[in-house]
Amino acid sequence: MPSPSEPTGRPEGPLPLVYGPHPDQVADLHLPDREGTDPVPLVLFFHGGFWRAAHDRQHAARFAGALAQACDCAVANIEYRRVGAGGGWPTTLTDAARAVDRLPELATRAAPGRIDDGRVVYAGHSAGGHLALWAAARHRLPADAPGRTDAPAPIRGVLALAPTADLAHADRLGSGRGAVADFLGGSSTEVPERYAAADPAVLGAPAGHTVVVHGTRDEALPPDMARAYARTTGTALVEIPHGSHFDVIDPDSTAWSHITQALGTLTETRG
Repeated sequence: MPSPSEPTGRPEGPLPLVYGPHPDQVADLHLPDREGTDPVPLVLFFHGGFWRAAHDRQHAARFAGALAQACDCAVANIEYRRVGAGGGWPTTLTDAARAVDRLPELATRAAPGRIDDGRVVYAGHSAGGHLALWAAARHRLPADAPGRTDAPAPIRGVLALAPTADLAHADRLGSGRGAVADFLGGSSTEVPERYAAADPAVLGAPAGHTVVVHGTRDEALPPDMARAYARTTGTALVEIPHGSHFDVIDPDSTAWSHITQALGTLTETRG
């Protein structure tokens, strides 16, 4: 057994990644403890918090670390500019686009030989679930929309946890005390072109296979939003009986086994 002064070959904590010049264009890369020879999948995870600066990636750090260990994968816990600190339309979206475009290469460089960049999954919770769905549907954006790409993202799919899957619906509900209007700069009647370029509910199915996980007692976003999104896009929906909005990022909740199973399905090795 190594002494405390001897290196173990594993990092003491997540590895810092910098995907842009702004202080919020960073991510923490969590790696599984095991030192196997096979590269592991990469999950690019967007935290929630109403797209607001009051909420940062630290509240999802425990979830990201636990997911890396439970699913034997690398998890990049992504920060991005948020409303109140330089974010909102279109900056939050362009940060999300820049993050998913750059982080696979940055992660493989930071952990040589440990990451399989052919098995990438976008994931996110709540407002971050919106960003994950949006990032995987950038090839469906209007021609002049910020972040648009011509080709679908080269990913296995999306794991969306209690996502804000319908921005117009969430705005009508007043979710997060007007969080959607703060994010996009108005309602769907005031800035319809922004909703057309940002709302997963109107963009269609994301690239790859998508799994939406939503609690039936979500107090922040109604499960009917997830059900409608799954119906219209043909994506898979896993409902957590009696699950709350935050159960889906709590490793100690009854939702955890559903989360790990869904991610395992997305990242499994294919011939």
